[in-house]
Amino acid sequence: MTNEHDTKQTLRVAVLTVSDRCARGEQIDKSGAVLAELVEAADGEVVARDVVSDDLEPLINHLKTLAARPDVDVIFTTGGTGFSPRDNTPEATRRVIQKEAPGLAEMMRFRTVDKTPTAVLSRAVCGIANGVLIINLPGSPGGVRECFAVVAPLLSHAIRMLRGESH
Repeated sequence: MTNEHDTKQTLRVAVLTVSDRCARGEQIDKSGAVLAELVEAADGEVVARDVVSDDLEPLINHLKTLAARPDVDVIFTTGGTGFSPRDNTPEATRRVIQKEAPGLAEMMRFRTVDKTPTAVLSRAVCGIANGVLIINLPGSPGGVRECFAVVAPLLSHAIRMLRGESH
């Protein structure tokens, strides 16, 4: 995830797991752990890793706090993108972003549906808040791996564009 102009600027990533069970300590955060490993394997730096419940308002507040940090380029969420009544991640993301980036979410669904037919049920949203890219990923380790592989090659270019650097 370093840029291609040899400046070796590492992308700084916040990983936010959205799960009632993980937040209550009833389940281990496997998807967040996988996501952090993928970021680091791609030469990114995980500058924050948090777990929050599916409650809408606290999730919105946590996203706003992360998006206001000067050391965060990308916020990846994992979980809360399905059809369950408690799945609020897309709604929270929409309340925080100023601009949507629909192509990223569309591409994740399109590129993963052959392997995982339920990918079309994802309500993931991607967008920009305060110059920070927010990307909703599924809550399963496999879904995180598949979707991260789709967006990872685009991250450096996207962040350079957000920073106003040449592309």
